[in-house]
Amino acid sequence: MKHVNAVVIGAGAGGGIVAKELAEAGFSVVILERGKWLTAYDCRKDDLRNQRTTVLGNGAGPDDERHPRVVVELDGTERIVRASEPGYHNNAACVGGGTLTYGAMAWRFMEQDFRMRSIYGCPEGSTLEDWPITYQDLEPYYEKAEYEIGVSGDVSPDPFHAPRRKPLPMPPLSPPTREHEILKAAALRLGWHPFDIPMLRNSVPYNGRPACMRCRWCVGFVCEVDAKNGTHNTVIPKALATGNCELRTECVAKEILVDSQGRARGVAYFDANDRLQTQTADLVVVSCAAIESARLLLNSKSRLFPNGIGNRYDWVGRNLQGHSYCGAIGLFEEVTYDDLGPGASIAICDFNHGNKGLRGGAMLANEFIRLPYQFVGRMPPDVPRWGRAHKDFMRRWYRRSIMVQGPVQEMPVFDARVQVDPKVKDYWGIPVARLSGRKHPHTLEICRFIAEKAELWLKEAGAIRTWKRIPGPGLSGGQHQAGTCRMGNDPKTSVVDRYCRVHDMDNVYVVDGSVHVTNGGFNPVLTIMAIAYWASAHIIREWRGRRGRV
Repeated sequence: MKHVNAVVIGAGAGGGIVAKELAEAGFSVVILERGKWLTAYDCRKDDLRNQRTTVLGNGAGPDDERHPRVVVELDGTERIVRASEPGYHNNAACVGGGTLTYGAMAWRFMEQDFRMRSIYGCPEGSTLEDWPITYQDLEPYYEKAEYEIGVSGDVSPDPFHAPRRKPLPMPPLSPPTREHEILKAAALRLGWHPFDIPMLRNSVPYNGRPACMRCRWCVGFVCEVDAKNGTHNTVIPKALATGNCELRTECVAKEILVDSQGRARGVAYFDANDRLQTQTADLVVVSCAAIESARLLLNSKSRLFPNGIGNRYDWVGRNLQGHSYCGAIGLFEEVTYDDLGPGASIAICDFNHGNKGLRGGAMLANEFIRLPYQFVGRMPPDVPRWGRAHKDFMRRWYRRSIMVQGPVQEMPVFDARVQVDPKVKDYWGIPVARLSGRKHPHTLEICRFIAEKAELWLKEAGAIRTWKRIPGPGLSGGQHQAGTCRMGNDPKTSVVDRYCRVHDMDNVYVVDGSVHVTNGGFNPVLTIMAIAYWASAHIIREWRGRRGRV
């Protein structure tokens, strides 16, 4: 195959942006994506088969048959899990990655989120650390993501948000939902500061695509009118339009190939016909999300890197974290459901920081529309899971309930980790990811505090019955997975430098949530996008003068 300047592995939030930035700068780029380029027709409205409800499989991949993982339970027992099963910690496998079907909340991290250790100190048993970059470093790139990908909302009423130079490019969705109106009035009575959630979703026509049609089938599904903004319908088409970028779908990366001098020379991968291929390149960008990126680096063993690329000090795969979602559900005498998607619309950031005795916290927001099957999992524990009483509860309360929750910023743990399993292999014979570890106890303390605030909000809003939802101590990851290829200045305690380049190699980069030192009390996708723009700017500066002729 023709040699190229860059191979980007993964066409999700990070990889799509890197490919576009490099291609527009004149680099020749190949994107390898293990999934397909899916459409709304491919992911039709099935309550039991989508990216949030996987009873019948993942709507946007990966498939169960070819992509197993091994999970080590808290009691030490091991089990092989399929992609649609609990414990797998899945992220979508398709062009656009998780951005094809996500809820599309578009949060900037706060200034404090980059300095957690300096502000709070590190709790015993955690690897809590400061980032090697600041919010001010990323601010221009947050802005670029908001305008280039497209974000709607209004954060101006929030006194806690980090400084920003420009407002969001689109207004909030309108009209507000019934839940929004109920919760806003209650938050104001409590002295809190409610505002419209920033969303990677068109509220008005933007960049040649229409506005959101407010349907209930949003989170977990592909947008039928193309109003939900991801890399699949923004930056990747721009990359391809340059003529400098080629996208190869259904291509599974086996390993990064290393030459005798310790530099990456390309990628070995299985193509759509299961043939082993080699694509050589001047540099390699790994953007497979935290679990699969760590797995690829660990599987890329050679004489000079016997433990895998970037793993000289045993940090690849460590510090796996996602978000410990917690909150509360309330039942109301009045109907709260008005069938206006996506549902989630109002948030507060009063408890992200400054909580006495706690390190950080979370934003709180109302939940996306809960489809009937999903509501079953949100019923109180005393309601039967089948039978007449179950049906009666569903009929009476489905349209009279509100859920408020938040993504607690977790304390990273060294032994919460991704390894490669010594025995189990995937369809292509590649060792699979092996997941083990647990949450830090302080994370659960924060969860209990945040859940209490969610319950207080619902009670003030008029809920006649409430109950809290608090996660268990098991490993965290999921769609917000992060931390396994930590960014840092010291090669002995991190995997990549401040520009996302692997410490041991000058031509391998990791650009996705893997590099997050901490994961904020927010959905992380906008930060992944901002880091992708930040890292791309460095790659272009660094390589513009020395990339090989193609």
